Amino acid sequence: MNPSHVLVLNSGSSSLKYQLLDMARARPGSGSAAGRLTSGIVERIGEGPVADHAAALKQVSEELDRQGLGLDSPKLAAVGHRVVHGGTRFTEPTLITDEVVAEMEKLVPLAPLHNPANLAGIAVARQLRPDLPQVAVFDTAFHATMPEAAARYAVDIETADRFGVRRYGFHGTSHAYVSRATARLLDKEPSEVNTIVLHLGNGASASAVRGGVCVDTSMGLTPLEGLVMGTRSGDLDPAAIFHLARVGGMSIDEIDTLLNKRSGLLGLCGDNDMREIGRRMAEGDPAARLAFDIYVHRLRKYVGAYTAVLGRVDAIAFTAGVGENSAAVREAALRGLDALGIEVDAVSNAIRGATARLISASSSRVAVAVVPTDEELEIATQTYALVTG
Repeated sequence: MNPSHVLVLNSGSSSLKYQLLDMARARPGSGSAAGRLTSGIVERIGEGPVADHAAALKQVSEELDRQGLGLDSPKLAAVGHRVVHGGTRFTEPTLITDEVVAEMEKLVPLAPLHNPANLAGIAVARQLRPDLPQVAVFDTAFHATMPEAAARYAVDIETADRFGVRRYGFHGTSHAYVSRATARLLDKEPSEVNTIVLHLGNGASASAVRGGVCVDTSMGLTPLEGLVMGTRSGDLDPAAIFHLARVGGMSIDEIDTLLNKRSGLLGLCGDNDMREIGRRMAEGDPAARLAFDIYVHRLRKYVGAYTAVLGRVDAIAFTAGVGENSAAVREAALRGLDALGIEVDAVSNAIRGATARLISASSSRVAVAVVPTDEELEIATQTYALVTG
């Protein structure tokens, strides 16, 4: 029997998430639960007994051994690594070699908080199993199909090219998975469906997907641009940065921290948990209401913009923590868009569930769906396809 197990590693700066899947059982549309063998997380890397990523992966290896699923298993076909930024160099799943690692290291300035941790996990995994195929799957890759008109910023083109300033987009594995899962929900091929995907978690992004191909997305050079997020501002007049530096006397690092860690819902009302904001709104808290309204207003703007970009919208798909669980956000974001052919059924929207489902009214020309994302399954699927090619 050919090996069919794929270990997915998501190496963060202080955590290591892992999931082991059997691709012989993980069928498209079934969710990773059908093929998930085990999963877990090692946290607080750099503290106590977990000194570094090597110690973290050793801990993962020992846990897999206890379950009879060790890294030395003949059933293990490959390791798939989540990598945040692939720049313009990496636009598809890539077999990791020394040359590829060297190229990835050049991209660290584009994602200084994420790519170094991703590279650390890759280095340790390659040391433990140098004989095993290891594949990098990039968050930015799905968005590499954007036309230049969508990917370019209107800044001096030579400066932009020199420093890699353009729209890359993120959450690509989620947008890829959800857009295809939405097509399956409609019993159509991805090539037949135009979808607006709304990935709404603590980080949030929207994408316009035409026939299975991304043509625009809300995050840009970094994950800061676009929608209002848990702690990130999203879209902002760039001159606000100059103003804060000149008038507020703030340093670049202070402004960076402000916009990435002290803005968004947290900056507006002190909470970045939509459940808590909902509770406070129910009690009449005006700050929570304002934060919710700003969040939803930005969402509606992107739905309208991407409707124009696509020309024809067949489906709108909500995913990730807020998208999958907040009926209030879904209803408010699409309320009053009947003229665009978008109508949400209140009863269907209020029903909670763990599977992909439609929440649009029968009279809605555009299907509205809630589609649980599965980035690990997407990474495993792309990894397995590459190594079994």
